[in-house]
Amino acid sequence: MLKATVNTFLCILVLITSSSCDQKPDFQPIELSISEGFENPIGFYDATPTFSWKLPTKKGSTSQNAYRIVVASSADLLPDNADLWDSNKQETDQSVWVTYEGEPLQSRQKVYWQVQYWNQDNEPSAWSSTNYFEMGLLENKDWQAKWTGLDTAKDSIRGRGKTLIHKPQYLRKEFDLNNEVVSAKLYLTAKGVFDVFINGEDVSDDAMSPGFTSYDKRIETLTYDVTDLVATGDNAIGVELASGWYSGRLLWGNTPWDNTVSPKILCQLEVTLQDGSKKIIISDDSWKGTTTGALTFSEIYDGEIYDANLEIPNWASAGFDDKNWQQVEVASLDNNVQLEPKRHTTVKGKIELVPQSITKKDDAVIYDLEQNMVGIPLVNVPMKKGDTLKIRFAEMLSPDGTFYTKNYRSAHSTDYFIAAKDGNITYKPKFTFHGFRYVELSGFDPSQEPAKDWVTGIVQYSDFEENGTFTSSHDKLNQLQSNIVWGLRGNFLDIPTDCPQRDERLGWTGDAQVFGPTSMFNADVYKFWASWLQSVREAQLENGAIPWTVPDARGNKIASSGWGDVCTIIPWKIYVRTGDKGFLADNFEMMERWVAHHEQMSKDYISDMMSFSDWLQPFPENENNRGDTSRNLIGTAFFAHSAKLTAQAAEVLGKKEEQAKYESLFQTVAKAFDATYFDETGTVKGVTETQTSYLLALAFDLLPENKHKTAQTNLLRKLKDADNHLRTGFLGTPLLSQVLDDMGEIDLMYELLFKESYPSWFYSINQGATTIWERWNSYSKTEGYNPKSMNSLNHYAYGAIGEWMYERVAGIAPLAPGYKEIEIAPQLGQPLTSASATLNTPYGNVVSSWTIEKEIFTLQTTIPPNTTALVIVPGNIEKELFINGGALKDNNNVKLSKTNSNSFEILVPPGTYTFTSNK
Repeated sequence: MLKATVNTFLCILVLITSSSCDQKPDFQPIELSISEGFENPIGFYDATPTFSWKLPTKKGSTSQNAYRIVVASSADLLPDNADLWDSNKQETDQSVWVTYEGEPLQSRQKVYWQVQYWNQDNEPSAWSSTNYFEMGLLENKDWQAKWTGLDTAKDSIRGRGKTLIHKPQYLRKEFDLNNEVVSAKLYLTAKGVFDVFINGEDVSDDAMSPGFTSYDKRIETLTYDVTDLVATGDNAIGVELASGWYSGRLLWGNTPWDNTVSPKILCQLEVTLQDGSKKIIISDDSWKGTTTGALTFSEIYDGEIYDANLEIPNWASAGFDDKNWQQVEVASLDNNVQLEPKRHTTVKGKIELVPQSITKKDDAVIYDLEQNMVGIPLVNVPMKKGDTLKIRFAEMLSPDGTFYTKNYRSAHSTDYFIAAKDGNITYKPKFTFHGFRYVELSGFDPSQEPAKDWVTGIVQYSDFEENGTFTSSHDKLNQLQSNIVWGLRGNFLDIPTDCPQRDERLGWTGDAQVFGPTSMFNADVYKFWASWLQSVREAQLENGAIPWTVPDARGNKIASSGWGDVCTIIPWKIYVRTGDKGFLADNFEMMERWVAHHEQMSKDYISDMMSFSDWLQPFPENENNRGDTSRNLIGTAFFAHSAKLTAQAAEVLGKKEEQAKYESLFQTVAKAFDATYFDETGTVKGVTETQTSYLLALAFDLLPENKHKTAQTNLLRKLKDADNHLRTGFLGTPLLSQVLDDMGEIDLMYELLFKESYPSWFYSINQGATTIWERWNSYSKTEGYNPKSMNSLNHYAYGAIGEWMYERVAGIAPLAPGYKEIEIAPQLGQPLTSASATLNTPYGNVVSSWTIEKEIFTLQTTIPPNTTALVIVPGNIEKELFINGGALKDNNNVKLSKTNSNSFEILVPPGTYTFTSNK
C-alpha cells in the first residue's frame, strides 16, 4: 500500500513536470528520403528502393547505434503492424542507402514507411513522421493504352540528316464518369514532348516532358494525381504534342531510334469511383486530332510560331465539337523499348529574371537581363491585329550593339507570335528553349513606349535545389562561382549538355565527366546523374564503346578516350560523394565492358583509340581543336585510369577476383605508358611535351616512384615556360589543381586561379562573362569574338575548377565515401582573406568558414550527426590553439591528433566549433 502511494506521488510529480508518466523521446529521424533522394514521390521507378534519413542536430544525437525501419501498405499499420517489411532492430550506424528487403512491390502500389533509431547512449528515438512513395507503371504489360497520334510525316518537310519537321498536334478524348471520384491517376508519355490538360486545366507546370533518353531502349513515363481535375459527368483530356528530341531536328540526326516517325502519345487515366469500380481511359483510335491549332511550328533549335488567329477555344474541355478533327493513328507497344517511370525530376521554370536595361534600335527594342540564362521568355506586349511579334535571342551583343548569333550556327532560335486582335498579348514558348542574355522584340505596337515589364526571363532546368554554397573575400572568385552555378543551370536541362543555345545541346560525355564532382557540390543532382548513367548504359555498344553523346545523335559507333571514360569516372566520383554502393553496382558491368573496349583498341597496351584529346587547349601548335598532347598518350592514360577505377569499384563491391584482375591490368598499362612515353629521367619522350602529358601521368599515378619528382619538376618548367599560365584543355584543366595540390604547390595554384590574363578563369570574367565559356578566349574586348563558329558562351567544362574551390579553398572534402568521415582543411593563399562553404551531405549540413585578420586565423565549422571529422587548422604550432573560446587542451570533446610544421590536426565529433590560431 505504501509502495503504491509512493508510485502515485511520483507519478503526480512527473505529470506536473512533464505532463506524462510515459514521456516520449524528444528526438526523431528527419529528412527521410528513398533511393537517390526522393521525398514522398508518386510514379516512383524503383521496386527495391533504399531508405535514408538524418539525425537531428539537437543535443543528444551525435551518432546512431541502431535503426529499425517499418514498411506497410497502409499508414494505419505503422509502426507496430507493418505488413510489407520490418527490418527489426539493426545494430549499425548506417543511416543512408538501406536496401528494402520486404514483400515485392507492384505497379501503382502506395507504400508507407517510418524509421526509428537508437543514439550513442542506446536511447531510442521517437518514430519518424510517416513518409510514403507510390509506384508508377513498372512494366510494359501494365499499359493498356496504344501509341496515338496523327500522321504528320506525310505533310512534313525535310530537315538535316534524315530528320523531318513535323507540325505540332492537338489531341483530345472525351469520357464520362457516372459516380463520385475517389482518386484519379494519369500515366503519360510521348515520342516527342507534350503538355496535357484535363477539362481545360493544365495538369502540371512541367516543361519538355517526358525528357531525353535513349529512346530505342527506354522511354520515361510520368504520373500525375488528377483527382481534383476530373468530376462526375462529362470530362475531356487534351494533349499538345510536338517533336522535341524524339522526332525533332538534332545535330547529325543519325539516331538509333527512327526519328522520322510522327510524334505520338501514350496516355492512360485510371479513375477509382465511390462505388468501388474503376474506369480506365486510354489513348486509342477513339481519339481525335488536328494540326491546325495556334502552335504551327515548334523545334528545339529553331523556336516556335504561334498564330493566335488559329486558337481553338475550349478544345481540351468537354462538349467541344471536334467533328472536323481527324481520326488518329495507333500503334502497339514495342516490347524492345522499356516504358519506365521517370527516375529524376522534370524540367520546370525555376527562376524569373527581369530586364536591367532596355535599348531601342531601329524598329526593335533590346532587353538586357544581365545574366546569360537558359529557358524561355514570358512576354506581355501591346500589338496590332495581324502583326507578327518577332522574338530573337543572343548571349552577347556585337560591338555595334547588334545581336551576336554566329555562335548559334544553324539554330534559328527565334519565336514568333501573330496577333489576332489589338491590345496586350501574353505569350511564352512551350516546346523549345533558348540560351540568352539579350531578348530583342520587333513587331509590337509602334505607338507604345517599350517598358521593362514587357519581358521576363523564365530560367528552366531540371527541378533540383541548391546543395552547397561558396563565397569568399574576392569579388572575381565569387563571380567565378556564380558563373559555375549558372553554367550548371543552363546545361542541366533533363540531361547534361555541352551547350544550350546552338544546333547541338547534346549529352557530350567528355564535358560531363570533368564537371560531375563540381555539380554534386552545387546542386542536389544525384538522381539526375543516376538517370543519365542509365542512358549511358543503354547507349553502350556491343563492343563496349560509349558514344560521343548520350543519348546518341551521331550513330557512328566510334568512342573517344577521355569522353567514353565518363562511364568509369562518374560512377566512382559520385560514389565517393554519396557512399551509395548500389550506384557502383548498377554501373559495374558497363565499367568492365568499357575497359575491355580500351583493351580491344590497344596494341601492347598502348591505346590507338580515337580521341578528341585535350580539347580546345590554348595556343595549339597546329591550330587544332584537339591540342598538342598525343592522342595515344591520352588514350593509354585513360585506359589505365579506368582499369584502376574499376578495380576500386570491385573492391567496394566485394568482387575480389575482379579487383585483382583490374589492379593487374592497371599496373600493366601503367608500365607500358611509362616505357613508351617517358624516359629514364621522367621526361616525356617520342611525343610533344605538354602540361597535360605530365598532368595525366601524375594524376593517374602512371609513373614509378623514382620518376615522380622529375615529372613534377618538368611540369613546373612547362608552366614557367608559359609565364605560369595554363596550357590545358578539357581533359588537362581538371587535373591541374589536383596535381599541384598533391605537390604542395598551393601558392602556384592560387596564382593560376587568380590570373587575369589569357588563358585563365578570370579572363572571361574581365570580358563580361556571366557563365563559363567553351573557349578560354571566346570573346575579347579588344579583339572581339573568336572567329570559330563553335563558340558557346555557356559551356560548363572549365567550371570543373569548382571542385578545388570547395574542397581545398573552403576546405570541405570527403575522407570516407558519402562524407561519413569529413576533412575540414582549408588551404590559404593570396589574395584571399576569407572563404566559406556549406554542403548538404547525406548526413546533414557541413560548414567551413575561415577568415584571417591581423595574423589571427579563425575557422568556424559544423559537423553533422553520425559523422566524424578531421579538422586541420593552419597556424603557429608554438602558440596556443583555441576552440570555442578556450584552450584546446582543456576541451575533452576533441582530440589533437598531431601537429605538422604549420598546422594542427584535430579529431572532432559532430557539433559546431570555432578554432582560432596565430598565423
